[in-house]
Amino acid sequence: MKKFRLSKREKNNLIRIIVALCAFGVIFILDKVLVLGDLIGGTLGWLLPFFLYLAVYLVIGYDVLWRAIRNIAHGQIFDENFLMCVATLGAFALAIYRGVTGQEIEGFDEACAVLLFYQVGEFFQRYATGKSRKSISALMDIRPDYANVKRENTTEKVDPSEVEIGDIIVVNPGEKVPLDGIVISGASALDTKALTGESLPRDISTDSEVISGCVNLSSQIEVRVTKKFYDSTVSKILELVENASEQKSKAENFITKFAKYYTPAVVIIAVLLAVIPGIVTSDWSTWVYRALSFLVVSCPCALVISIPLSFFAGIGAASKYGILVKGSNYLEKFNRADIFVFDKTGTLTKGNFAVTKVFPEDKREEILYLAAIAEKDSNHPIARSIVECYGKETEGGFTLTNVAGSGIIAANANTAIYCGNEKLMKGNGIEFIKADGLGTVVYVAKDKEFIGWLLISDEIKPETKDVIGELNDMGCQTVMLTGDNEQIASSVAGSIGLTGYKASLLPQDKVAEVENMMSQKKQKDVLCFAGDGINDAPVLMRSDIGIAMGGVGSDAAIEASDIVLMKDDLRGIPLAKRIAKKTMGIVMQNIIFSLAVKAAILILSAFGIANMWIAVFGDVGVAVLAILNAIRVNSSYEKKKKRKTDKA
Repeated sequence: MKKFRLSKREKNNLIRIIVALCAFGVIFILDKVLVLGDLIGGTLGWLLPFFLYLAVYLVIGYDVLWRAIRNIAHGQIFDENFLMCVATLGAFALAIYRGVTGQEIEGFDEACAVLLFYQVGEFFQRYATGKSRKSISALMDIRPDYANVKRENTTEKVDPSEVEIGDIIVVNPGEKVPLDGIVISGASALDTKALTGESLPRDISTDSEVISGCVNLSSQIEVRVTKKFYDSTVSKILELVENASEQKSKAENFITKFAKYYTPAVVIIAVLLAVIPGIVTSDWSTWVYRALSFLVVSCPCALVISIPLSFFAGIGAASKYGILVKGSNYLEKFNRADIFVFDKTGTLTKGNFAVTKVFPEDKREEILYLAAIAEKDSNHPIARSIVECYGKETEGGFTLTNVAGSGIIAANANTAIYCGNEKLMKGNGIEFIKADGLGTVVYVAKDKEFIGWLLISDEIKPETKDVIGELNDMGCQTVMLTGDNEQIASSVAGSIGLTGYKASLLPQDKVAEVENMMSQKKQKDVLCFAGDGINDAPVLMRSDIGIAMGGVGSDAAIEASDIVLMKDDLRGIPLAKRIAKKTMGIVMQNIIFSLAVKAAILILSAFGIANMWIAVFGDVGVAVLAILNAIRVNSSYEKKKKRKTDKA
């Protein structure tokens, strides 16, 4: 992955901060060594340090002043820009007052320091946001700019939204696939990294399905469009990413409301702190200075910036691994997820049939050869799995007779092949050895002599057992809901280590089962449902958090879900939970640390124990530390946590 690079604007801003910091350092040292206010002497001695510090102040703070004025004009008064301006301009005014009245000049350097370190904090915040946004922007970069539509013997470059279903588009090497479709000509490799996080390219050829947003790497391909642009994968993902920021977590909503009432309150307290003791003691200079320090440290930057940034970084970290979280509220809730309910077919299993056992094994080639002859012209998934397993050319010249509900008889002048279920064997008087496996059994006989049988079943995904084990290790319940019979469900559940399962369920039964589990769970528990099919959409919406398999999942399932696994890799579930846990841990650290430090310095400032330099740390220092802490969310995570091996 390429390193995050600063934009031209950010580089210019960094240069401005460095120049201002160097200038401030020189002036500050000269002021402390030579006492700039004494060089001119008299009541105008304050002018020299005033103009020198003012130059630094304007260089580093002109944008803060402008934002404060603009926000006030729009009715947004109490924000961090307003607090910074009141505190720093007040410090300048106080320093001028001290100079005119012949007192020790104090306030110019502190006013500059406040804005200088505030800008440093803003720079770190923009850097952290940019680093997190980079992960998410990879998804935004999948938007195609055009599509090459084939028109007779030429191609026409058009907007993807103008392409119709059935049109043929040409995708050249280096171009993005603009719409979903099926390859009708050519073979190439696709870079799917932006969609799935997968670093290795995916090979495609004729009849392969391609999804929009991938980048064609090697050769030109022609694709027949199967979905219009607004229904395409790229359009759906972009819509989800753009809407993710609207779904705010409870922590973010709390901070927003907190800042709304907190900021005006501290301004009122600061005014009272300056006025009431000032009237009583007549020492206006001291109490105004304390009030200004109080204003500086009261700025809620650390919370207002770091909390949303932590969630943003968490969403960005997840997107690096092909996990699309639709909002920070789901990330917050996922941290508490402790009940995981799975659909079986296409989620825990591959959702495709495969030959998993051949009996007897020593006749494997012969059994597959005979079965492939009988099944070669069928489009049934079981038939296709047999032909694919054999993988070679078969003998022709056979007449295929389909025996409804039983199987196929393939015959030529010399041989008759019987390929089907028990009914076919019994109906033709063929003695056979009954299969002992779970799945669909295909018996094979030649010239009414039993040869053997094939067991075809849905393959369990290779990562399923480790994922279920990891979730179990986290103390979570893992439950499977399936339409398969009790035998198959029990076998699958036992082999992968599920804590429970429900078998022989219709789609509406799944909804009822999830409703029942939702009613029985504790209030603090969070139930997640992971599925891929269109019939899973109602369950995905009813659960606390719906998790859809993005690659093979239906559009309805993806839209109804809260988290999308773009790689169809179940390892994304425990990975997302680890990201959510780290995100919430950092959020709580930032909230507690920021409030504790600010409360302490606010009290010290009110009693005159802490000066404005300490107040600067209480505001900008805490904000920078909180931002740097938030950056830790968007770090590297292990895709697959190594589990402890069971003891023998």
